Amino acid sequence: MSTVETTRSAPPRTTPETSKRRGFPASPWLLLAPSIVFMLLLFGWPLLQGILAAFRTEGMFTLDHWARMFGDPYFTRAMRNTLLLVVIVVPIQFVLAIGMALLLQTRPKFAGTHFYLWAIPLALSELAAGLVWLAIFSPRGYFNSLVSWLGLGDGIGWLDYDNPTGMLFAVVIAEVWRATSLVFVIVVAGLQMVPRDYDEAAQVFGATAWQRLWHVTMPMIRPSLQVALILRTILAIQVFAVAQALTGRNFPLLVGETYQWYVNVQNASVASALALVVLGISLVVSIVYLRTLRTEDRGGVR
Repeated sequence: MSTVETTRSAPPRTTPETSKRRGFPASPWLLLAPSIVFMLLLFGWPLLQGILAAFRTEGMFTLDHWARMFGDPYFTRAMRNTLLLVVIVVPIQFVLAIGMALLLQTRPKFAGTHFYLWAIPLALSELAAGLVWLAIFSPRGYFNSLVSWLGLGDGIGWLDYDNPTGMLFAVVIAEVWRATSLVFVIVVAGLQMVPRDYDEAAQVFGATAWQRLWHVTMPMIRPSLQVALILRTILAIQVFAVAQALTGRNFPLLVGETYQWYVNVQNASVASALALVVLGISLVVSIVYLRTLRTEDRGGVR
């Protein structure tokens, strides 16, 4: 009797033939096919067209577009300004974002209000943020008006074409204000995943606040920091509207030059070459970050 019950309770064996009869797909690629087709149409086809436009003229292979791009005096300035902006802005944003997230982690009064106030810039577009800071840094803006009202002079020409340091400062301030909230939200999400038991245990064993931060909290939120670092660096490389609203072409950037060649000069080939430069820099930076910041797997092999 028990043998019969055991036989009846045993689940039926599933084979590829029975899976097909039940309607299950034989291969997971059938499930992935719609997403793959969508990604190819959305990214693959424009990328292919951009590569062809950058290396072809009238159906023939050529490097003339690249020579014209490298020969443009704005290209060197745009490359320098873009890299300089990334080097300055990204570290400042991470320091501010981590500090704000740790402050929020202490659960001060009106913590929810603080979070929403700090996240407000996320709701603004790049162009809107640039216009906000243009009203502050323009020759008759709020900053110079305050300086004149205090009797400290006639103001500073932050956005004058012959003041590259002032333009860099204005773009950095505007970009830090606009995009730090993105890093802040990602870091806050990472901190929510850190169990409080670890910090409390380290505190019991006499670890200082700095030791708990450096040896407990930071390693636990490394995946979140990696995502934020890659995303924020790529977006910093692609900054355009903020600088365009503040300085026009007086402070050229790579994406801004792409816009200039495509819209004003109406040369899609050189614009495609510039876009490939931006893509290449973004890919190199992402690979370097991934290889540098990747965590150890369960086996301890890097």
